[in-house]
Amino acid sequence: MKAVIEGLLFLVGDEGIDDETIANIMEISKEQANSLINELKEDYNNDERGLTIKKLGGLYKLTTKNEHKKYYSKLAEISNIKNLSQSALETLAIIAYNEPITRTEIDELRGVNSSQMLRNLSARDFIQEVGRSEKVGRPILYGITKEFLDYFGLETKDNLPKIEEVKGVDDEVDLYKSKYTEEKDEIEQL
Repeated sequence: MKAVIEGLLFLVGDEGIDDETIANIMEISKEQANSLINELKEDYNNDERGLTIKKLGGLYKLTTKNEHKKYYSKLAEISNIKNLSQSALETLAIIAYNEPITRTEIDELRGVNSSQMLRNLSARDFIQEVGRSEKVGRPILYGITKEFLDYFGLETKDNLPKIEEVKGVDDEVDLYKSKYTEEKDEIEQL
């Protein structure tokens, strides 16, 4: 049962999960869920474990231990040197062309949850919080940074390629209307 809770905590990530939801999913009482969560928390309190369970804002989350923070900071520094993944580039493009933009709007355009990607890009100083939306809940608005411009060799955001210039790069190709078919037709006409 604790393994199921551990899996649930992993799956929900930074969104977190409350004890009532855990109880409903596992078809147990809220008290049983709390007891299992507390047992799992004790398991994680072992010095040989790198993770812990915290209750933040009424939600349980699987987090790293504060005492290991210096190592995680080193990882973030190393990650700054690495190349950007396709999903990082996709997220950056969405932010750059649509800033200021909320995480929900980014998620809708990408079709996947972008929370972790936003944290990674923020840690690399490619994006930053630029304000709060007037929408319900006043979600954070994201925009690009000077580091983003430096990384991509841009003087200003205005130097980004125009959408019209890159549109069509991934368009589907109709093989029956390719230049090779047309050339064959031209040869037959000769």
